[in-house]
Amino acid sequence: MATDLRQLVDGGREGGPQVEVGDTVRVYVRVIEGGKERVQAYEGIVIALHRPDRLDGTFTVRRVTHNVGVERTFLFASPRIDRVEVVRHGVVRRAKLYYLRKLTGRAARIRERRPPRPQAGRS
Repeated sequence: MATDLRQLVDGGREGGPQVEVGDTVRVYVRVIEGGKERVQAYEGIVIALHRPDRLDGTFTVRRVTHNVGVERTFLFASPRIDRVEVVRHGVVRRAKLYYLRKLTGRAARIRERRPPRPQAGRS
């Protein structure tokens, strides 16, 4: 109990999605329409993280739908988020990817970060 209280006072959070800027993520959001609740997937590139180590931290996901760019900002600790899946990890050298707003098509792609291959034949 004391550790939970200390964690809340410090503002830190544990667990949660391990997303980084440049990752392509699929966020499953609970949507309430009428009296029914369903889960809707929202897939895009993480272009910004704001205070990711805090309870009130957010991440912004951008996707292009019907030639229109749409950005949504999600709270890490939101009860509306069902789960977050990392589809692929991207190689980026910036903390914020706001420059993607100006790019279209192939220019807006981000290279995929892959694990290093084991060296065969070396001993």
